[in-house]
Formats: sequence, structure tokens, C-alpha cells
Amino acid sequence: MPHPSIHQISVTTASESEDAIAALLERLFGERPSVYCDAQKRMSTVSVYLQRFPGSRAQANSQLRDGLKLIHGCGLRPGRARIAFRRVRSEDWAESWKKHFKPLEIGRALLIKPTWSDRRPRLNQAVVVLDPGLSFGTGQHATTTFCLEQLVTRRRPGDPQSFLDVGTGSGILAIAAAKLGYRPVHALDCDSTAIRVAKANALLNHAEGLIRFYHKDLRRMPADSHRRFHLICANLASDLLIEQSKRILSLLEPNGILVLAGTLAMQFAQVGNVYKAAGLRLIETRTTKEWRSAAFCPK
Repeated sequence: MPHPSIHQISVTTASESEDAIAALLERLFGERPSVYCDAQKRMSTVSVYLQRFPGSRAQANSQLRDGLKLIHGCGLRPGRARIAFRRVRSEDWAESWKKHFKPLEIGRALLIKPTWSDRRPRLNQAVVVLDPGLSFGTGQHATTTFCLEQLVTRRRPGDPQSFLDVGTGSGILAIAAAKLGYRPVHALDCDSTAIRVAKANALLNHAEGLIRFYHKDLRRMPADSHRRFHLICANLASDLLIEQSKRILSLLEPNGILVLAGTLAMQFAQVGNVYKAAGLRLIETRTTKEWRSAAFCPK
């Protein structure tokens, strides 16, 4: 019986451009990429894995080349990027992750680990078990890590704090929030596959009864919400953060914290100015490679 296989589309590039390449692959193919880094050669291979190949290889290659030119025009230097297409056995793809996906600690309060890891948590450390899948979101990306750190930092044990995850993806932030004691926890995504994966991950972590998941497009939600949250994480593209700022702000408690991530550093000033003009002040920010994330609160 033949082994089932999946399509792998990879771009090997200079490490400094890996995040921009990852964003390009996610935009073109709708899946969150994985990244393998060769520290000695300072090269990274960014890959997406697809159960069905969209269109033709020639079309995909052309789209990738156009995207690489745009990245180069923005001032990044991907070098002589190498594009590769191949089919891999599902078993080989899954096993390869075990070499690269390691447990991630967020301070002493939170541990993210795959199912195959025997890493034991510290005393009173919350644990989220999450395996890589065709829908990615495992906490390894700098923007997700920033959001996880904010969940830990902003938690006030004993106090009721609600949490909203906008663009939940794998559900990692919502699950972590539930494990850390946020109540209630709501999460939404416009992608039905993401919601299905997030619900499965919540079930794996025995948190399915603690989170309400919604298959909703932020752009089609009411402009003013009656439900508000103490902490909101919006890990979204900069244009969506700007376009939907009023909807996002309508969901925030008067003294709440808003965490924005997923923004390229070169685009952050525009995003930040929109939220500052709406009455927020910047309380924490971090730039990692091309990405900048930030936390805001009302002035």
C-alpha cells in the first residue's frame, strides 16, 4: 500500500530574510510555514506543506519570484534564493519535526511542548501540549512568543481577567490563557480549518470547556461590541490592524491591555499611530528581525 504524501514548497534564503519569506509563503499558500536554520551557513529553509497543490508549479514559481523581488525592493537581502518543490511521505514529514520542535518555556509560569517530549513542568507551571501540523502556530515565531509572554506577565492570580484571541490559528494563545486562569476565554478566526484545528488542540489539552471558539471574520463583526475583554491579542497583518482598529478597540475593557503582533517593523509606526490617536499609549514593545510587537493600554 503506497504511503500518503504531501506537497512541500521550500525557499532557501539568507537567515536575515526568513521571516519575510515565511510571510510570503503564508500569504500565497494559506498555511503557516516551518523554518529550518543552518546557523553556520547563516541560511534558512522556509517550507509550507500542502495536502493539495494549488495551480501549477510554474504559476507558483512565478508568484514566488515576484514576491522575492518585492522583498528585495523593501531593503531586505534574501540572496540567491533557491525554490524547491517536492513530495514527501507524511510519515517522514511528521518525524522530521521531532528533531526541530523543542519545548518552549515562558518564564516559570508556562511550558509549551510537543506530545513526544518527556519534559516535566516546574512546580505550578501551566503546560500546553501542541504538535506541529499542517496548520502551524506552535509558539516558536517571535510574534507568538511575545503574545505568550504578555499572557504570563499580565496575569494577576486571583483576579478575574477575560481574554480574546483574534486570529487564533492553532489556538495556542487561547489554550495558554485558559491554562493560566483567564476566564472567560474567547477565540475567533476567519478560517474554518483553523477553528477545527484549534478545537482539536483544546481537546488535547483538556481545555475545550474553557474556551469559546468562533468562526468569524473580524471585518464582518458589529462595529461596536457589548462584550469587552481585559486582555486582547491580535496577531494580524498590519493592514487589517489599521482597517479594523475601531472594531478591535470596541472589544477592549476601559482599563484593558491590547497586544498587537504580526507587524513588520517598517510598518509599525503607521499601526502604532492609529492606536495612539485612538487614546492608547505604548507600554511595551520588542523588535525581532523584521517583526515588531507591542502592548498598549488606555492613557
